[in-house]
Amino acid sequence: MKKIGKCAIVFFVIAALPFVIITNTFCQTPCFSVLVVASLAKDHVRMIDSAAPFLQTMAKENNFRLDFTKDTSKINDANLAGYDVFIMLHLAPFDMSYGQQAALQKFIESGKGWVGIHAAGLTGTQFLKPETKYWQWFQEFMGGIVYTPHPAFQKGTLVIEDRNHPATKDLPGRFEISDEWYEFDKSPRGNVRILAAADEASYTQKKPMGDHPLIWANEKYPGTIYIGVGHDPSVFNNKDYVTMLRDAIMWAGQISTRH
Repeated sequence: MKKIGKCAIVFFVIAALPFVIITNTFCQTPCFSVLVVASLAKDHVRMIDSAAPFLQTMAKENNFRLDFTKDTSKINDANLAGYDVFIMLHLAPFDMSYGQQAALQKFIESGKGWVGIHAAGLTGTQFLKPETKYWQWFQEFMGGIVYTPHPAFQKGTLVIEDRNHPATKDLPGRFEISDEWYEFDKSPRGNVRILAAADEASYTQKKPMGDHPLIWANEKYPGTIYIGVGHDPSVFNNKDYVTMLRDAIMWAGQISTRH
């Protein structure tokens, strides 16, 4: 895993915040703090169990602090106050209580960083009991999209549309990855900044979208990014995915700590 050093961290701040005066003093203590809350869903157990040590190593190599849990009770105002970035690792929005949803919304609206991975994008009322109140804010935060059933797990190609964003600047123009290729009722384009999209000619879809973004940033909430791929632990052996994930976390942390 490539370590991000002093120069790379300074670049992220300059790229995102050109009006901030940068000093050349590298922080000796962890530069920011990350809370990862992972899902208990059985179909993501292998990926999540692999993610825990992988992310801890990434944090150590890149000088940020990371706590990893599957306990959603940690999503509360008092606990979140100690963190700069929240990673929603396969944790679906409906996996949280109303109070936890409100706490995370407050965290994001306050300018803190958010990285949502794969099942974090399970928007829509189809997962809820009739009496359950739907978290409409989160759907709008995700670009207004509603998740629809995905095709089979298979290899396909991601096309990097925006290589000016700090999370995707070090990626090639396209790369292969094996995933479930989440589909939505529509493209979020126009509501969010699209960073990468599926090449639908590279795999078999369930229902072709045509315009099929899978990685995007919501610039209304700086430091937030959704990464729609990441179902299987094989992603941690994909150098391009690892680069993107690392750079996304570093960017979110740098944006958050300006506040």
